[in-house]
Amino acid sequence: MTLKNKNLVCIVGPTAVGKTKLCIDIAQELNSEIISADSRQVYQEMSIGTAKPTPEELARVKHHFIGTHIIQDDFSAGQYEKEGLELLTELFKNYETVILTGGSGLYINALLHGLSDIPEVTDGIREGLNQRLQSHGLASILEELEQVDPEYYAVVDKANPHRVLRGLEVFQATGQKFSGYRVGKIVDRPFNIVKIGLERPREELYERINKRVDIMIEMGLVDEVKKLIGFKHMQALQTVGYKEIFDYLDGDLTLEEAIDLVKRNSRRYAKRQLTWFKRDDEIKWFHPDNKNDILTYIRSKSIN
Repeated sequence: MTLKNKNLVCIVGPTAVGKTKLCIDIAQELNSEIISADSRQVYQEMSIGTAKPTPEELARVKHHFIGTHIIQDDFSAGQYEKEGLELLTELFKNYETVILTGGSGLYINALLHGLSDIPEVTDGIREGLNQRLQSHGLASILEELEQVDPEYYAVVDKANPHRVLRGLEVFQATGQKFSGYRVGKIVDRPFNIVKIGLERPREELYERINKRVDIMIEMGLVDEVKKLIGFKHMQALQTVGYKEIFDYLDGDLTLEEAIDLVKRNSRRYAKRQLTWFKRDDEIKWFHPDNKNDILTYIRSKSIN
């Protein structure tokens, strides 16, 4: 089977912009299925805090990589690339076009263009940076990261020590920016790729984010996080919406303070997502309400 006449439509955008609803509508119009590129929705136990599609939405269009792994799995972008390409090969047997959507830039980059081989980091480098983190705090690490790799600094979750340290580990081990390993076109895929970005005016997006967090709390986010206390040390749970509720459960925050932090950190995350995606000149940007214009663009760029 040749894939040169197949199309992968990639629809990206920040959290709460409206990707889920639009992609379901688009998939139905194009008689297709959806591949999720969300590094947290892949876990079965993380539903409310990751805004997974509802059972009704999942029933409208088949989704892939939603709740397919358990929290104990260490699921990486490299694994996502491998499994995603295998899945695409199967889906393209039945569909001319497949929809890829999500907000995890590294997962999307892995599937579209592949990942560079990031070199191993010695235990000595990692231990030294961890000791520095303990003695001098995260601010010192962030300051150096901004100097040596401003591109990664712009998009990294600055409240997540693991991800911040990763940038400096690679730089100290290789002398090369971590951002250089994470982005850049590595391989050409045998199928046609159409890239679409979704955006809203800032105030409109931030209002949607705040409302979404309130709905998550009403749906039982605190109880969902309580069930995961035994796994709170795991990387997957160092995530906006979970780490703040863990702090509340630990008695470090009131519930009101935790909710406010989830909203603030979600807004900051959305800003980082946009910074990441805006660097790709191949992405054509639309308001999510402009479904007809988006469909017209997809059809104009698709190979039949």
